[in-house]
Amino acid sequence: MAKDNVPFHSVIFPSCLIGSGDNYTLVNHLSATEYLNYEDSKFSKSRGIGVFGDQAKETDIPADVWRFYLLYIRPESHDSVFNWDDMFLKVNSELLNNLGNFINRALSFTKKTFAGVLPKFQLSEEDKKFIATVSREVKKYTQSLEGLKLRNGLRHVLAVSQLGNGLIQANKPWVLVKGSPEDKLRGGSVIYLAVQLVCQITILLQPYMPQVAKEIQTQLKASDDLFVLTETFSPRLPVGHTIDEV
Repeated sequence: MAKDNVPFHSVIFPSCLIGSGDNYTLVNHLSATEYLNYEDSKFSKSRGIGVFGDQAKETDIPADVWRFYLLYIRPESHDSVFNWDDMFLKVNSELLNNLGNFINRALSFTKKTFAGVLPKFQLSEEDKKFIATVSREVKKYTQSLEGLKLRNGLRHVLAVSQLGNGLIQANKPWVLVKGSPEDKLRGGSVIYLAVQLVCQITILLQPYMPQVAKEIQTQLKASDDLFVLTETFSPRLPVGHTIDEV
């Protein structure tokens, strides 16, 4: 709820419930935000300033994209502004070029080079450091959601996908798979780790973009029992697992 509703819901209404003498359940935690403004003004339904549910539907922009941007700018510590240009910028730079790019690269390469089958792997010391780095982001993500810092939680999801892009770019698996047996094993290990990271990202993405997360889960051919949030990043899909068409 917005900050102007806090006094009523935290003091006035609970006082009324207590005063009634009935055994009502009282609020014990509130999630309040600052104000979300529209462009250079305030949202106003009566004056037609802003974009509202029926108008959002008419844009044909998927609901998950709206969820992504609104949570990305969620006014948790100060007022924030909904801006159309910024929305398209964030969707292109963060959602497509960062998150979407990594997921597509990892799964497309697996399908094209390994016929969609998760290859054998051998983790290097650098890989183990990488896993530890991702685990720290996962832990921060969990702490953010537990503290109702949803905007920060989304930032950690994007940080994980950025790490994934860095993993692929630094190792160049498309070069490794054409080299020696050792290089091929290394290339397979990078892709194995990348696909596992896609699985992890999909779990982290569920509260923010549930439809997109479900689509990625389908591409991974991963069962629901694998989609449980843990405190650390660890492989969930076994060697030999086959992903679906990308």
